[in-house]
Order: sequence, then structure tokens, then C-alpha cells
Amino acid sequence: MRDQHFNGLKTTVLLGGMWALLMLVGAMVAGGTGNSLWLWGFTLFGLATTAWSYWNSASLALRSMNAVEATEAEYPQLHRIVRELAQRAGQPEPTIWIAPTTTPNAFATGRSPKHAAVCCTQGIMQILEERELRAVLGHELMHVYNRDILTSSVAAAMAGVISSVAQAVFFLGGGNRREGGIGAAIGMMLAALAAPFAAMLIQFAISRTREFDADQDGAELTQDPLALASALRKLETVTDHMPMQPTPANQNVAAMMIANPFRGGVMRSLFATHPPMAERIARLEKMAGY
Repeated sequence: MRDQHFNGLKTTVLLGGMWALLMLVGAMVAGGTGNSLWLWGFTLFGLATTAWSYWNSASLALRSMNAVEATEAEYPQLHRIVRELAQRAGQPEPTIWIAPTTTPNAFATGRSPKHAAVCCTQGIMQILEERELRAVLGHELMHVYNRDILTSSVAAAMAGVISSVAQAVFFLGGGNRREGGIGAAIGMMLAALAAPFAAMLIQFAISRTREFDADQDGAELTQDPLALASALRKLETVTDHMPMQPTPANQNVAAMMIANPFRGGVMRSLFATHPPMAERIARLEKMAGY
């Protein structure tokens, strides 16, 4: 079963929208200051930030979770499952890590399939049966093999640059008052406030899109969509009772995890980095013919 939701196309459109937003806000800075070098400067800064975060994505994510590499002697089950799935996919086998937290979750990171890592928390090892764990690892491996880390790194870096440019617009927005009057200055400042919000929503939409892809591709790799559905159901139930305590470090990794590790609030659906769990489970059950 191939993608019926055009998630690859959606991701391309969303990233295009992020670039368009960056150029728009950068043009505001250039217009407000009368200097087009601002536009090029922020663009180059965005490219440099993207490259740095992408190249160091694995070490940054693993360090933020205090993860340690899992040896095959300590975790033979994990190594056996990952090796079997990597061979089935015809792809390199990533390194395997364990994060010392009781909140059940897992994530993948790395700049390419040859430089990838899969990390499981101690909590997920305790609540999942082998069939469910295999399904989760299949999901994470497909994040690596689909090169989702590049997509996420680009989106996160661009969102950061847009926020920086928008701040410059806000503080420099009055520079063209003589040309456009107070109304133009107010318009620029309102746009500067709205741009980071729009960039954040686009970034979340990209994350949700990639989760659907990894669910589907991972279920096809393991040939067991119901096992992944069962695992997701357990993860949501346990996380509601044992959420991860948010910190600046783990909040940056949360979007990479297979399930939202934090307890949701009133605005959960709007600002969630993951699709609704019920929708993900329903799609997997449909794959299985339910």
C-alpha cells in the first residue's frame, strides 16, 4: 500500500511556504532599512544554521536525552530486531541507544542512513511486547531511510531564522514611516508578530506529515500494522499517566519521538508536533483491513 495522502507533496509545499515566508519577512527588513544586504545576510545565516544542525543532529539529540549506547551483550533483542529490519530494507544498520527515562518513547536521528541512531527509552522497553517493539523500531528506521531528519532540520532552522528576521522587522519597522506613514509601520510590525507564529504552524505540519509517512512505511516494512497500532495505543495511555517533564533540551527532541512525550493542554491539537493518535491508529487498522 503506497501513500494515498500525498504526504511527500505536502512536505514539499510546506517547505516551499517556509522559504516564501522567510523571503517575505527578509524583504520587509530590507525595505524597512533600505538595505538589501539584510535579506541576503539572513538567508546565508539560515543556510549555515541548517547545515550545522543537520550535521550534528544525532549527537545533539542523544546528548539532550542523556542517552548511552546499547551494547549487543546488554540488549540482544534490540540489536536482533534492528539488524533484521535493516537487512529487509536493504539499508545500513544504525547504532542503538538507551535513554534513562521511564516515560515510554523512541526516536531516530542522524544526518543519513550511514550516520544514524535509534534511541529507545527505558520505559518503552518495559511496556511493549517484542512484536510491538519491532513495529516501533520499523517506524523509526523509516524516519531514517526516508531522510526525515533533513526535512526536520531544515524546517527547524528556517523557523528560527524567520523568528530572528521578524524581530528585526519589529524593531526596525518604523524606518520607512516617511514613505508609508504610521499605517505602514504598524502593518510591518503586525506582520513581524504573525510570521513566527506562521512558521511554527508550518513546522508542526511538516512533523505531523512525516509521522503519517513513517507509520505507513514502517508498517509495510514489518508487515504488521496492527502491532504498531497496539504500541501507539499503549504509548498514549502510559504517557498520559507518566508524562516526560519538559526541559529546554528534551523539548527540541520531542518532535522526533514516535509519540508526544508531554501531557497535552487546551491547545494540544493546534500546536501538536504529532497527528492525533486516534487517526494514526485508524489508518493502521485500515491498512490491516479493519
